[in-house]
Formats: sequence, structure tokens, C-alpha cells
Amino acid sequence: MSSRRRPALPVRTGTSAPSSPPFPPRPTQAEVAAAAGRTIPDLVGPGLRVLFSGINPSLYSAATGHHFARPGNRFWPALHRSGFTDRQLHPSEQWSLPDAGLGITNVVARATARADELSPAELVAGGEILAALVDRWRPRFLAVLGVTAYRTAFARPKATMGRQPDRIAGVPVWVLPQPERPERALHGGHARRGLRGAAHGRRCRIEIIGDSGRSARLLASSP
Repeated sequence: MSSRRRPALPVRTGTSAPSSPPFPPRPTQAEVAAAAGRTIPDLVGPGLRVLFSGINPSLYSAATGHHFARPGNRFWPALHRSGFTDRQLHPSEQWSLPDAGLGITNVVARATARADELSPAELVAGGEILAALVDRWRPRFLAVLGVTAYRTAFARPKATMGRQPDRIAGVPVWVLPQPERPERALHGGHARRGLRGAAHGRRCRIEIIGDSGRSARLLASSP
């Protein structure tokens, strides 16, 4: 198993804001291009309700150092609309998520322009690293954002969206659509699909929202 993994961001407590400006300027095209191969620190900590795992960072996200940072990404609006956060956070405010019981990581650490630049071997190795991360931090749920990557990383070729029959490191798993780079072959080109969720006490509800306005409600209870 590869030991390469982004260093975890410190878990902050209290309500003080970080010293850096909350809304930094957008990176230039040159800065985005230069971000190929970079990594973003995992956002993890004890007592997580949900650990969200993307496939790998986009170049834009890597250039900023923030998860799901590309303009138009649906991750942050979905967190707010679903009740995970009391307002829509800017990607640069990701430091506040562990206090809300939420974490972010990726199956593969290195940034690419497209997810299909990753080899199957990278996804399998990344799955092993992700399983070790889950085993260490023991979130209540793991939510993998991308069914194609999940199938390859965890040798589940027939996996579909929603609650999975298998667990990773003993933790229940949900597979949800990608919020940034839509899986057109899987969702008929519906680029506006997002995720909604709300975790309260011993229950976690995650909804997959289609751009037709129809929602599939999926209810899971922690063991």
C-alpha cells in the first residue's frame, strides 16, 4: 500500500476565523496550468459524521489549495441547501467543516485536468489509502463522489448510486454523483445533479437531486 497521502489540515476549534482573507483572488490561467500534479491536504478529524471523497483535485482546486473550488462547482451550494451548513461556504472557508462533523479527501491525491487522466492502478492504490484513512478516523459515513472511480478503486464493477451493500473499513458507504465533472455517460448529460444530505443523531439522509426537480430520497441509519 502506498503511504503517500496529503497531510491533514489541523482541526480547528472555536469560532475564530483564519488569518488569511476569506475570499482570495481567482488564480490565473498560468497558475492553474502549473498546478498539475499538486495535492490538497485532507480535511479530516475525529468525530466526523460524513467524510466526502472526491476522485482527485481539479487543476483549479489545486491552484487555490481548496477542495471543490472551481467556479460553478455544486458541492458547496449542496451542503448548504441540504442543511449541513447554516450558510453557503466559500471554498476558502473549508477549515470550518470539521467543527460541523464533515471532512473532505480524494481517492487520488494528484491534481489533473480531467479525471480520466488517472490510471486504474492509481485508483486502486488510492482506494487502499482511502480505506486506511477511513479506518484511522472512523467517520459515521463515507460518501464517494463518483461511481466510475468507486467501481475501479474498490473492485465493485456493478456498483450503482446510493447506499452500498459493502462497507469500507467497517464504515457504511454512499456513492453520489460528481459535483464538479459530471459523469455524462452515467447521468445522460445532466450536469446540474448535486447531492443533498443531513445528518442528525444516529441517522443520515442523502438525496440525489436531478435537474428535472425530481429527488430520490435515500435514508440510512448508522449501526
